[in-house]
Amino acid sequence: MKIWSDSFADNAAIPGEFAFGVIDPEQHVKLSQNKNPHLAWNDVPEGAKSFVVICHDVDVPSKGDDVNQEGRTVPADLPRVDFFHWVLIDIPADVREIAATSHSHGITPHGKFGPEALHNMRHGINDYTGWFANDPDMAGDYYGYDGPCPPWNDTLLHHYVFTVYALDIERLPVEGRFDGAQVRQAMAGHVLAEAHLTGVYTLNPNLL
Repeated sequence: MKIWSDSFADNAAIPGEFAFGVIDPEQHVKLSQNKNPHLAWNDVPEGAKSFVVICHDVDVPSKGDDVNQEGRTVPADLPRVDFFHWVLIDIPADVREIAATSHSHGITPHGKFGPEALHNMRHGINDYTGWFANDPDMAGDYYGYDGPCPPWNDTLLHHYVFTVYALDIERLPVEGRFDGAQVRQAMAGHVLAEAHLTGVYTLNPNLL
């Protein structure tokens, strides 16, 4: 199976319009357009009954002590963890493309509605749910796509992996509020094929 995007090339920079935050010369970061990017795939295996799309950042700091702190930096050798930005399941078997802006255009304080999505698809919550949990102005369940916003003082370029999975079942056995880890677990034993597309992003001017 193959995956590509008209929004950015594999291993190239993700444009700011598809990010949650962009560089601001005075405040470090300002909110962006937060559009979901275009995705398309082909060479689907025989017997595929649905698809799942997951986007995750593989470079999130495992400790937040230095994150976005004036006069400090997040060291590149700090251990990193996954951060889910998009979990979309039950994509019908005849779909081969997701249009840019079709699932996200703008930032929604307290999170976008879910899990219901277009054409009987379903969205999981992304990890901004946990990130904003203690912020009264932003706290909520963040369903669907919310784009990159890595620490502005991180010395490591962040990599965002978009993966499409072809499954042998029409509906994934998760219900209600679910996250990326639960979807990965539910997919086990049902994946016929997968394909990956990686974009990079930073809010550190020194890495541009």
